[in-house]
Amino acid sequence: MSFKVISRNVGYALLVSALFMLVGVIIAASGKGDTSLVPLAVSFLITFISGVFPMIFVRRTPSITLREGYVIIVLSWLLSFVFGMLPYVLWGGPFTVSNAWFESVSGFTTTGATILNDIEALPPGLQFWRCSTHFIGGLGVVVFLLLIIPESSPVRLRLTNMELSTLSKSTYFTRSNRTVYVFAYIYLGICLGAFICYVLAGMPVLDAVCHAFSVCATGGFSTRNLSIGAYNSLWIEGITMLFMFLSSIHFGLLFLAIVTHSLRPLRNPVLRFYLAALVLFTVLDAVAMKAGGVETSLPGALWNGAFQTLCVATTSGFSIVSADAWPPLPEILLFFGVMCACAGSTTGGVKADRILIFFKALGRQISHSLHPSSVHEVRLGGKSLHEEDVYPHMLYLTLYLVLIAVSAVLVIGMGVDHHDAVIASVSAMGDLGPGAFSTMPDGAKVLFSFNMFLGRIEIYPVLAVLAMIFDRRRH
Repeated sequence: MSFKVISRNVGYALLVSALFMLVGVIIAASGKGDTSLVPLAVSFLITFISGVFPMIFVRRTPSITLREGYVIIVLSWLLSFVFGMLPYVLWGGPFTVSNAWFESVSGFTTTGATILNDIEALPPGLQFWRCSTHFIGGLGVVVFLLLIIPESSPVRLRLTNMELSTLSKSTYFTRSNRTVYVFAYIYLGICLGAFICYVLAGMPVLDAVCHAFSVCATGGFSTRNLSIGAYNSLWIEGITMLFMFLSSIHFGLLFLAIVTHSLRPLRNPVLRFYLAALVLFTVLDAVAMKAGGVETSLPGALWNGAFQTLCVATTSGFSIVSADAWPPLPEILLFFGVMCACAGSTTGGVKADRILIFFKALGRQISHSLHPSSVHEVRLGGKSLHEEDVYPHMLYLTLYLVLIAVSAVLVIGMGVDHHDAVIASVSAMGDLGPGAFSTMPDGAKVLFSFNMFLGRIEIYPVLAVLAMIFDRRRH
């Protein structure tokens, strides 16, 4: 394994962060008394030098090994977290090292959780950088890297195949080397569309940029303490719901619908399952909110229920109703919603695809128990899934739930209330957002940062790198 090859490719990822830091510097310099100017400028210089250094002194390589690819992916994310926390640490205020680390990881993993109690106290330059981490993380640190690497490079093909989940590859309907462009085109289109709509709805330009970054990444960082609810605008709430939903659909399906001028690609069984789950959760949430007195009218309950259901189902951290006001039933139902978003989108969670496969595998097992001599298949979208196709997803679901349980137990051991510990563990692992993170001890913040990373990168690449580390030590 060549560390020169790894450092050169990771350098590309750092240059992406440096570029957005530079934009933050320009925004800070254009305002009066922006206290984030120096922190962002220093952070830009450190990140830029660290990223460009390998480009100068390390020779370009024509290919990479499988092991090097996994290390590049994991290190690109981890070092983005490290350099991404620099503006926070240098600015100070509530950003201790642990708080800055948590905010950086939450931003890049598009979780949307925050340790801040007064978001509006941040200067404009730091507001932009904070939401920029969502934009970078939503498209993907490694995807930005792939956009820089020449298309003909075998390095690019290898990293593309490793970065994209096997759960989402087949639905792009294009060559592996082109899928990164499909994802980028749709992602940028959603972001631009959201920005234009927000401006037309009356949102200030900087706020529109920051919220467009957040909504296309299904992250949830806002420039306001009351999030989307601060604008008190049905238009802005409706725009947010629309673009949260679009960002939660498999981008390959959206691309195919656009290029074919047809809605037929959207008749995907996973998408239908996802839509059915959204409708079910929305109705149940609305009824519970109406019965619990959170909303006095049924239309208001349906509107708020749809917004909060979409926020959780798409793993976005926006809000228009305080979570403290929810009756117990919507809170429970909404956390089930973390499982319902499509692979191939910017959402976290276990993905609706895996849940649908689980139900189909469960149905096959029940049918086999009733009719042992019959042949039963797991079919999805007219395709038959073999055992080796189903098993990794069942294992992933098991690992996901085990990690949530272990995290909750560890955090409870740190003195956190069991209710907050469970909600925060589910939220962090699903890259969801809500949770009482500002009052958590530093150990819990570090643990939840690791959970957010695992949820964003989908566990297996991290396990592969850990296995390589232990294998080297054993030999």
